[in-house]
Amino acid sequence: MRAYVLWLKFEDGLEGEVDLQRELDGEVFAPLRNPTVFRRFRLDPMLKTIVWPGGADFAPEFLRGKLRVDA
Repeated sequence: MRAYVLWLKFEDGLEGEVDLQRELDGEVFAPLRNPTVFRRFRLDPMLKTIVWPGGADFAPEFLRGKLRVDA
């Protein structure tokens, strides 16, 4: 299921897919298991990462480490 896959592009131009389906563990991420809620992400310019209502976020370094780049 691709409901939890995001296409991300970093400031240095690196871009690709990040599949977060297996990363939605814990209380703060529980609401994001609903694909409709998951799609409510936004970019937080202060944190420089994606965030969701309710306070869930992933560190940019974590997202970069999960990035799948097709060559």
